[in-house]
Amino acid sequence: MLACSQRSTHASRSARECDATYGWNIGPKEDVMCVGVDEIRDIALGMEMEGLENWVYEYQKVLIDEKQGEIVGFWKQIVNKTDGTQDEIYGIGGSWFRLNGDQLIEWQRDFFDFGHVAKMFAKLIESGDLSAGMQRRIERGIAGEKLPGYYPLGEAPAPIW
Repeated sequence: MLACSQRSTHASRSARECDATYGWNIGPKEDVMCVGVDEIRDIALGMEMEGLENWVYEYQKVLIDEKQGEIVGFWKQIVNKTDGTQDEIYGIGGSWFRLNGDQLIEWQRDFFDFGHVAKMFAKLIESGDLSAGMQRRIERGIAGEKLPGYYPLGEAPAPIW
């Protein structure tokens, strides 16, 4: 559960201070950062998942640090291809969570090897297995469309690290 998502905020705190953040780096130029429940739902779990309906992110290992209130989960990025086979992105991907004092998610940061992700998408384009939704996302990026939640490196409203 996200921090403050189901309780009222104190008058002295803005919703942006109270709500969780969810972010990741997408290469040498940009970070993605979602601030608050609405952005996490609409951008991270909505727009950013478009075209990934045939992907599975299987957690391989989860580490919990109760003293610091942090969780790290390591996952594989697996694509289900149209011929019934699977392929996976090489390397280690994962999610790092911090919990607040109420044991609600304060923030989440994802990490993965962007170079290997790009290589897999090129492979899927070549084999004809790239989903229509992902093709539209790539076309928007090539066209230079400004996407919500995307920020130049170091300019996101919450730090990646």
